[in-house]
Amino acid sequence: MFDLIVKGGTLPDGSTADIGIAGDRITAIAPTIGAQAGQVIDATGDFVSPPFVDPHFHMDATLSYGKPRINASGTLLEGIALWGELKEIVTVEEMVERGLRYCDWAASMGLLAIRSHVDTCDDRLLGVQAMLELRDKVKGYVDLQLVAFPQDGFYRDPTARDNTIRALDMGVDVVGGIPHFERSMTDGAASVRELCELAAERGLMIDLHCDETDDPMSRHVETLAYEVTRLGLQGRAAGSHLTSMHSMDNYYVSKLLPLMAEAELAAVPNPLINITIQGRHDTFPKRRGLTRVKEMQNHGIPVGWGQDCVRDPWYPLGTADMLDVAFMGLHVAQMTHPDEMRRCFDMVTQVNASILNLPDYGLYEGAQASLVVLDAGDPVEALRLRPDRLCVISKGKVISEQARNDARLSVPGRPGSVRRRHDPSETL
Repeated sequence: MFDLIVKGGTLPDGSTADIGIAGDRITAIAPTIGAQAGQVIDATGDFVSPPFVDPHFHMDATLSYGKPRINASGTLLEGIALWGELKEIVTVEEMVERGLRYCDWAASMGLLAIRSHVDTCDDRLLGVQAMLELRDKVKGYVDLQLVAFPQDGFYRDPTARDNTIRALDMGVDVVGGIPHFERSMTDGAASVRELCELAAERGLMIDLHCDETDDPMSRHVETLAYEVTRLGLQGRAAGSHLTSMHSMDNYYVSKLLPLMAEAELAAVPNPLINITIQGRHDTFPKRRGLTRVKEMQNHGIPVGWGQDCVRDPWYPLGTADMLDVAFMGLHVAQMTHPDEMRRCFDMVTQVNASILNLPDYGLYEGAQASLVVLDAGDPVEALRLRPDRLCVISKGKVISEQARNDARLSVPGRPGSVRRRHDPSETL
């Protein structure tokens, strides 16, 4: 007896199978399951995927666009300054409320695991309090992994170092940093060293905003790779953005890539944001700043697409749809071969799950029963169409269903629902 059977769906490898679920686990995958079930989802002709995963987001700022003003220049630095203004007036309650709206929206899109950086450059640590509360509220349907992120510089901000350590003591999951925003290259390298030591001492993962700049001399990823190797952090470390690699000379990169591979360092480019923020000081030719995705993959470096921002001080758009992110990444990285397009789909599912070290993720017997039924035939068609999510199952429970034209999310224990792709402020 199964609680739930998803029948006849096409799996990522092209096979067709029924998936039997008992409790919060996938307990059977077979061409046909003839047993009884409390609920049956007919996925015949539809694509069944493990859930989408976002390895880089800023939940404390999401859905705040226009408060207290918009980013007129569109630059990273004005966005940071604007966030500094916003966090002086924001409340814990507001951040929790915006985060809940976003998580509901994301869940309706099949995005069930998110790594969010939370600013620690606030002596009150309101954002940390809010995100810890949010993590607890959504844990039944979204896995929210938090990064202690000193937005204004681990050393550059006078209290950021102590506050980052406080945030980790409060239960934040991952060590973060922003070495290129320190006062000097020397301070940046020193911050990488201390942050990696902090992660090693506590047995935590580390994910640094690294070299998010057009400056080809911003080379903190080299220091990160060295420290990860020195401290035994292989498989637990990521460098996010890495946009300076877009402007580095090829000889230096030919040295850098093997060092990153040796360190088992993951990379998280954020194509929607990288191509709109980078190159703002250029005339023509104008750089777009996306890091060297295919070159890193050719060296065996795990590369996953991240969303970064949705309607916040840095980015006025966004849909909580990781297929939009992969679609943009596919274009900018020129990954148009069928194998490359399938790899782009993996970059918002399997690869991102590995970067977050998510346990029991995937479509196999014994895995956590979280999956998405898409109105598409295969991964490439899903990227091309960014189709409706006909059904989203999180931890063995159906949380979103759609009759192909009107998707609604219903979270256990939470009143109300939201319609997919509509602004999450529209509660139904």
